[in-house]
Amino acid sequence: MDDGNMNGMGGMSQPSTMNNPMVMSQMTFFWSKNAYILFSGWPGTSTGMYVLALIFIFVLSIFAEWLSHCQLIKPGPKHVVVGVVQTILHALRVGLDFVIMLAVMSFNGGVFLVAVAGHTVGFLLFGSRVFKDSHAIKFPHDPHPLSC
Repeated sequence: MDDGNMNGMGGMSQPSTMNNPMVMSQMTFFWSKNAYILFSGWPGTSTGMYVLALIFIFVLSIFAEWLSHCQLIKPGPKHVVVGVVQTILHALRVGLDFVIMLAVMSFNGGVFLVAVAGHTVGFLLFGSRVFKDSHAIKFPHDPHPLSC
């Protein structure tokens, strides 16, 4: 049964965003400051807010890399509290990664570039051997060569 919608949803109707110029739903990469990143209406059409959004995604990416590569809890005896804290930190890292992924799914080229740049800078600072003491690095038998 055809309800007049040409959306291919088999009779299910969805609100149309085609007639509303304020709603931008991209399916390919585009280069514009007029984008919605993470929230409806943010950053809007302001260049300053767009730059702030890019800085936010950049810092979020660096923080996610820091959580991935730094061991905040020292190895020691096994305790339930330590396991719960590690689980919470893991959930925080995964949540940050998903937020960054959702920002990249705005298909804005600038957001994609700053997310990759943030992860790159974060890895350089926290995951690579550039800023690590050469005596503290475990070589051949280390099962996790990227851990702090």
